[in-house]
Amino acid sequence: MGSRKGRIAVVTGASRGVGRGIAQALGEWGCTVFVTGRTSGAGPRTIESAAKLVTEAGGEGIPIQCDHGDDEQIAALFETVAGQAGKLDLLVNNVYRIPDSPAWGGGFWDHPISIWDDQVGIGLRAHYVASWHAAKLLFAAGPGAAILNVSSPGGQSYHFSSSYGAGKAGLDRLTRDMAQELRPKGVAAVALYPGAVSTEFIRDAAGAQGMDLSQMQTPLYVGRTAAALLAADDLMDRSGSIQWVEDLGEEFDLLDEDGRRPPRYPGRLRD
Repeated sequence: MGSRKGRIAVVTGASRGVGRGIAQALGEWGCTVFVTGRTSGAGPRTIESAAKLVTEAGGEGIPIQCDHGDDEQIAALFETVAGQAGKLDLLVNNVYRIPDSPAWGGGFWDHPISIWDDQVGIGLRAHYVASWHAAKLLFAAGPGAAILNVSSPGGQSYHFSSSYGAGKAGLDRLTRDMAQELRPKGVAAVALYPGAVSTEFIRDAAGAQGMDLSQMQTPLYVGRTAAALLAADDLMDRSGSIQWVEDLGEEFDLLDEDGRRPPRYPGRLRD
């Protein structure tokens, strides 16, 4: 694998969850990571605490408060990146808004229409907007630059709700089509499929839902697979594809925080 030391990255929605894990793992590779999210302050689930993890891991974490539901704030984010770094090597589109209350089960008619804006507006449109603003900065970085879209097996099979699946399937297609348009520029676009991940939200809900967290991937494990993928010598060959966290863990011989490798995702469709 190649090196990502000194590369400039933006990880959206990185104050918690998978985004936080990816930001920390890129820090392990020595990247400078702009960590975005709405939650700012001294608490444990903030952009500042995530940026600190990046720096402690060996990179440089820079917190940028950004509501990805606001196009002007997204534009301002990339103006900041341009002013401070002048280029962007890696854009990780991860930001996602969990509806309040979460849309688990029931029919689409049982949920407020607003969950579409949460799950497709933030989980798909905001990625398009971020990529649009990031494009010229990625071109300035040259070969090796990439967009990583954090998607889900929900793009291929039913998970949670109709709007969730529509957003993830749309993100997978967006990745494929972006890859085609970016190829002449030497920029890759890849979709990442984590399995079941023990994010803060899932850990908080585990007791009430009776979940077993012991076999889940941690956000840092997802992050380590993402970082290894983005450093792969054949990244351009993978452009436009869906890459599963479990496959990357095996390919690059990666371990989770507790020294184990999580099992295969049980809901995975057979290849």
